[in-house]
Amino acid sequence: MKVALIQQSNTANVTANIQKLENNIRTCAAQGAELIVMQELHNGLYFCQTEDPETFNLAESIPGPSTERFGQLAKELQVVLVLSLFEKRAAGLYHNTAVVIEKDGSIAGMYRKMHIPDDPAYYEKFYFTPGDIGFEPIQTSVGRLGILVCWDQWYPEAARLMAMAGAEMLIYPTAIGWESTDSACEKERQLGAWVTVQRGHAVANGLHVISCNRVGHEPDPSGSTNGILFWGNSFIAGPQGELLVQASNDREENIVLDIDLTRTETVRRMWPFFRDRRIDAFGDITKRWKS
Repeated sequence: MKVALIQQSNTANVTANIQKLENNIRTCAAQGAELIVMQELHNGLYFCQTEDPETFNLAESIPGPSTERFGQLAKELQVVLVLSLFEKRAAGLYHNTAVVIEKDGSIAGMYRKMHIPDDPAYYEKFYFTPGDIGFEPIQTSVGRLGILVCWDQWYPEAARLMAMAGAEMLIYPTAIGWESTDSACEKERQLGAWVTVQRGHAVANGLHVISCNRVGHEPDPSGSTNGILFWGNSFIAGPQGELLVQASNDREENIVLDIDLTRTETVRRMWPFFRDRRIDAFGDITKRWKS
């Protein structure tokens, strides 16, 4: 199956961002992509650098304008799309939500981000309610997609539960980058940790991992920091954690790659981690801390 990642920089012009996405989707589809993944909150800037009540006006319903527009595009091009949207569920109730659009333009399913960070320049708890759908793969014409979002990627439990529920691949729309005052060594450590932990999910679960990040500098509207330089490096890892392809850290790129989903069965026969899990001894995993 041919998978595509769209690593894009954004501006405050939502209309232009969406048009650029559409152009990139068409380019990927013309190269044979059947599944196309976009970055976290792809319609606009990463607005969580500040806490501003007016920003809630950017949220939309699901179904809504984005699912309608990208649904029409998916149907026209006969591709499956992974969207990442700021969802308005009800007054005062908002989520960071991934939506999968099927080839016929319908909504195949959605996932609401479960782990919500609250760090300098990533004030997501102000905007997003933690997800309540759980870790359930979404059935599509190209397979069972285990969709998780950004901060979820640091948690092996989330990856494991998606795999246990039958996901055939793990997909992470992402928005992560550097603060300019970090040293070069610290930047290298952060990026290395981000790639390594996701490759670990591929190894531990015998699945392909597809991680799509944004790129480019986005200023802090408050001026409190120097903004975020999103580090790109979108990648696809195979079921043994092998890097099959990786984008740059400073350029917009479309990646199209043919992946072999039958590798999961082959790898799991060699490394039967699911067979050997000591589920009788894992009860404490549901505790916050064991003292």
